[in-house]
Amino acid sequence: MASQARQQPHWQPPPSPSPEDHIKLPPLTIWNSLTRSKTPFIPLDWKNKRVTWYVCGPTVYDDAHLGHARNYVSTDIIRRIMKDYFKFDVKFVMNITDVDDKIIVRGRQQHLLEEFNDTARRKGTASVEDTCLAALKAYIAKNLPLLPKDIDPQDVSKQIDKNYDLILNGKALDGGAPGDKEAKIKMHIKTVLVASAAMVSLKTGSIPQEDFNSQVQDILLPYLDSLYGSTINANDHSIFTKLTKKFEDRFMEDVRALNCVDPDVVTRVTEYGQQIVDFVEKVEKNGFAYRTSDGSVYFDIEAFETANNSYARLEPWNRNDKDLQADGEGALTKKTSEKRSDADFALWKSSKPGEPSWPSPWGNGRPGWHIECSAMASDKLGSQIDIHSGGVDLAFPHHDNELAQSEAYWCDKAHPIQHQWVNYFLHMGHLSIQGSKMSKSLKNFTTIREALGRGDWTPRGLRIVFLLGGWREGIEITDDLVKEGSSWEDKVNVSVEPLELLSYRFRIDNAQNFFLKMTDIVDKQASNHQADPEQATWPPLQKAKTDIFDALCDSFNTPSAMRAISELISDYNSADKGALTIDQQLATGRWVTSIVNMFGLNGLATISDSSIGWSGIDIPEYTKPYLTSISRLRDTLRQQARSSSHLDPERLKHIAASVSPEGGSSGSSVDASAAALPYQQLLSTVRSELSTLTLNPYPSLNQDVLQLCDRIRDVHLWDIGIYLEDRADGAPSLIRPVTKELRTLKANEKAQQSAKEEAKKVALAEREKAEKAKEEKGRVSHLDMFQTEEWSAWDEDGVPVKDKEGVEVTKSRGKKLRKEWERQRKVHEAWREANGMGAS
Repeated sequence: MASQARQQPHWQPPPSPSPEDHIKLPPLTIWNSLTRSKTPFIPLDWKNKRVTWYVCGPTVYDDAHLGHARNYVSTDIIRRIMKDYFKFDVKFVMNITDVDDKIIVRGRQQHLLEEFNDTARRKGTASVEDTCLAALKAYIAKNLPLLPKDIDPQDVSKQIDKNYDLILNGKALDGGAPGDKEAKIKMHIKTVLVASAAMVSLKTGSIPQEDFNSQVQDILLPYLDSLYGSTINANDHSIFTKLTKKFEDRFMEDVRALNCVDPDVVTRVTEYGQQIVDFVEKVEKNGFAYRTSDGSVYFDIEAFETANNSYARLEPWNRNDKDLQADGEGALTKKTSEKRSDADFALWKSSKPGEPSWPSPWGNGRPGWHIECSAMASDKLGSQIDIHSGGVDLAFPHHDNELAQSEAYWCDKAHPIQHQWVNYFLHMGHLSIQGSKMSKSLKNFTTIREALGRGDWTPRGLRIVFLLGGWREGIEITDDLVKEGSSWEDKVNVSVEPLELLSYRFRIDNAQNFFLKMTDIVDKQASNHQADPEQATWPPLQKAKTDIFDALCDSFNTPSAMRAISELISDYNSADKGALTIDQQLATGRWVTSIVNMFGLNGLATISDSSIGWSGIDIPEYTKPYLTSISRLRDTLRQQARSSSHLDPERLKHIAASVSPEGGSSGSSVDASAAALPYQQLLSTVRSELSTLTLNPYPSLNQDVLQLCDRIRDVHLWDIGIYLEDRADGAPSLIRPVTKELRTLKANEKAQQSAKEEAKKVALAEREKAEKAKEEKGRVSHLDMFQTEEWSAWDEDGVPVKDKEGVEVTKSRGKKLRKEWERQRKVHEAWREANGMGAS
């Protein structure tokens, strides 16, 4: 257990401007991990409002998952607030870790797996089976020690049920509450179950080779590496760089898809070999590092602290945590008795066979994990940095070791005060699933591209959730969280309250669509309107501006900022629009737009963009000629069908013949591109259906036309992703894309309708069954109902008086039998009467 006894060392606030400097900085406070409190933010270069910021980037050996999205999107939000809202000049540097133990292992494993599969293709399945069985046993021995060592793949499932029943039932092995340890065991159980099932299927020939390779990969990779990892030619760096280049490119694609702004500077470990060597040399020269006989160099914590420095500034209570220390050193670090303290960490690692290396004064080796960030950040940002950030899981040992070795590098031994390398440390909270941190090691993650590709999340929806949750608090993915995020987006996009009390049609047709209403004002009134700033003042808007400012000054309190936006929209929706000036409405729309732009909720739009709304509320330009024509045709038809007692078929023919894309003449095409084709075809379909209605002047022509109008809206347009919103004031229908939320509403309504219809069918079937049973019962005469082997004598009405053994029926039993007889007599006579047969 980590000790809580140690306290964080003193933090030196940066110098602030004096009143005579006439520098106006925002009253911004930031939750600083170096103090575990909110501290006023003063940049080093406050005169020019310049801010230096270094962020720990990804270790690129696999695809980024939603836990990474949590870190980088939250960081992007704060960066945008600093730059666009508070107007700081931010220099943002991010590193790419393209050399470390995980990358070396993964690169070797992929290389060895390719060789293994090539050998398997040449030698057949026999050698594959033997290797996979050995790999399975090795994996079980290391990760699931409660299972028998010499286990047969066919027995794996049964043995897991027997030995790991507590874990499978959601409990901990020691009887306590389950945590990450149990989550990891579950991961190993899943890996072994999948692999053993594949091995059984291979024997029976019931699994394709490609599927088999995929399902045994997780047990095979560590086994192959343990056997042959040290034999590969590590001088061929392409074994590793082809892996890192691939996943660096994919990482950048993923975060750009999430609308994160690119860093100003990107650094890579492989491009900093000599600078890292120079950095380590200076730390050693300053007396805070020592070399070992194998050519490694370690940081000397005792020497550092003896020189009046503080180690583990961020989490001093974790400095003796052996598990965290081991994780920080990496899986490939070999134990040595030459370390002066178990807590001392590697600055430079001597390379073993199978590991890439670079030349150094201590022999061929490679950088320790922590040193890379110190060297690169110092190179780009100098001896002091305003902000350093990363995921909260990096605080100890990675960030604490960074601080120590950087302060050891930059320290001035003649100066008694410890050098403070970073002034503000920001740590983004975890993203959890089912109580465990989402991580690659637990394999409980969904990659960013999977989540976006499947439609589980949109970039905007995910960002909204992170804004609602705050940047430093942990977030648990739950149904309630997803619902909360969707509700906030709905309020801006399609604001209706309370959703659960309204039908789908009422919700859609009466939606107070904030952004669409605003853009409609612009289209109808504002084009020739002369803005008057004095007429734009509106108390709810002024209050929202103040609330946002206070929230963002309070350590980027985005949950409060999001509430302020929501409250403003509620105030606008409930306001008497006749009492609001155009300037007040447009000012409200533009300000809300500027804030969502600043939060990164609107693609590449900036806070200074003067437009109203965000992407997704408007339809593509190439569709507008066709959709506008269809919408106006439908509006005309609805108006005439409702206002006329009998529609004139000739008038409808004229309307049908005159329909053409807006901007073109009848029969012409405005846009012949492939993208516009579905809209052209739909316009033709609508024209054809309207013409068909006019062939015969049906008495129900008005109703037929209204049904066509509904079909245009609810079927034709909906099926191509367009929705028409009818408006009661006689204004043209609003044309907008069908959103995920609208689809959900319609699907729920359809499911409810299907459930009602199914309930009706069940009730009808039950009634028919009861009627049939009643019919069958009525056919039986009361005189014959007891003529069975159960009885041996009856009275003149057919009521039993003796049982089959000849024993007389008791008086009480006889009364019961007589009552049954009377009931059946009534049922039978009613049946005869209903069938016209008269009384029996």
